[in-house]
Amino acid sequence: MDATGPHPSRRRILGMAAALPIAGTGALALGAGTARAATDAAYVMCYFTESPDMLAANYGLHLAVSTDGLEWTPLNQNNPVATPTAGSGGLRDPFVLRKQDGTFVVLATDLLGTDWSYVSQYIHVWDSTDLRTFTGYRRMKLHDMNTHSWAPEAYWDASRGRYGVIYSAVNSSGHNVIMVNHTSDFVTASSPQVFFDPGHDVIDGDLAVGVNGVNYLYFKKNSTLVGARSTSLDPGSFTEFSTAVSHGGTEAPTLVRSLTSGSTWYLWGDTWSPNGVFYAWRGSSLAAGTWTALDQRTYTQPLNSKHCGIHPITMAEYGNLLTKWGTPAWNRLKSYNYPDRYVRHADFAGRIDAYAFDPYADSQWKLVPGLADSSGVSFQSVNYPTRYLRHYDYALRLDENDGTTTFAADATFHRTAGLADASWASFRSYNNPTRYIRHYDYALRIDPVSTATERQDATFRVGY
Repeated sequence: MDATGPHPSRRRILGMAAALPIAGTGALALGAGTARAATDAAYVMCYFTESPDMLAANYGLHLAVSTDGLEWTPLNQNNPVATPTAGSGGLRDPFVLRKQDGTFVVLATDLLGTDWSYVSQYIHVWDSTDLRTFTGYRRMKLHDMNTHSWAPEAYWDASRGRYGVIYSAVNSSGHNVIMVNHTSDFVTASSPQVFFDPGHDVIDGDLAVGVNGVNYLYFKKNSTLVGARSTSLDPGSFTEFSTAVSHGGTEAPTLVRSLTSGSTWYLWGDTWSPNGVFYAWRGSSLAAGTWTALDQRTYTQPLNSKHCGIHPITMAEYGNLLTKWGTPAWNRLKSYNYPDRYVRHADFAGRIDAYAFDPYADSQWKLVPGLADSSGVSFQSVNYPTRYLRHYDYALRLDENDGTTTFAADATFHRTAGLADASWASFRSYNNPTRYIRHYDYALRIDPVSTATERQDATFRVGY
């Protein structure tokens, strides 16, 4: 679950109410008791979307894919691939699990928007053989309490021969605890039990099952991410142990085990302040319970993504998802030395601003063949498609294409290896070839580049 925009966190809301709210998650943290494809080589992420002014608010199921679990490609143009039709008609906090038979199940909170007082004893459920089609949509009832069922996740409990479904709900304690039900079919569930209650409000439980004989539960505590552990999956058996991590108001932990280094783990967190920014940490082992923040240069979340679930998939599944849903017809450009900022236009001036912002489409560009030289590139605005990024008196601005040769030349650039990092990109002016696009005081312009700082200013990652 996530609180958004100017709204206070759910923990604060629930606290006031009580006084009168990268294998990852259950299946990603692949241990002895968890189904796994023999050749996992990529990842799928599920999420919903919001943006600061809610222009991107969409409470359907979104998917993205990645080969490294760090750089993500949204599918279906970042539009939903499935949408709930019952209950509230919307979802938050989706989660995907590969079941023991190799097929998938998708779970999600039944909530449209940000009404934290909305009561639902149900969660959304879909079945899928390949994450390209979603069938058997239904809601599964979890309890009879006058409360919610937030951030459901599932795991295989080998000792019980059934799946566990954990979620957050306010029980008789008056605060959110993590509950568990068991199911064999994700149609009906056993009676709920309290899975974890440390005596204070906890939400967004995320399990790593069977890691060297230990099970790890990460959760939100006081807007930080904290871990507990147990050698069993018995309700009430988990004990808090880790060092808390956060970046602003942080929630929605997602554990991801590296597919290339079994000793490397990633912990993702979503923020509600600022709304919708993912941060990631790296750890050498879950047992240590300590994390080091990753440089934002190393990862890029899908545009406007919120509260993700991440699961490993095969390379064949990765390719099939791209074939089915396609890659975005647009790109975003991330600054190298200010990786929290993206190239955008604002009042038709080119600049880099900190993600996330609205209108979010200001940062979406179609990289088309250069207007003056098809071997180059021109930046066509997605939300103003008759306008292109061009230089004028060396400043970059978004102008209407007037069809002149001067405009075409001003709006054409040659992409080169990044001046600060060859795996990134730089853009040299077509008609001022000694000058490159760079930022200066966050404004975009074309300048000669010679110093290390200028090379960093002129380097960008072209992604989504």
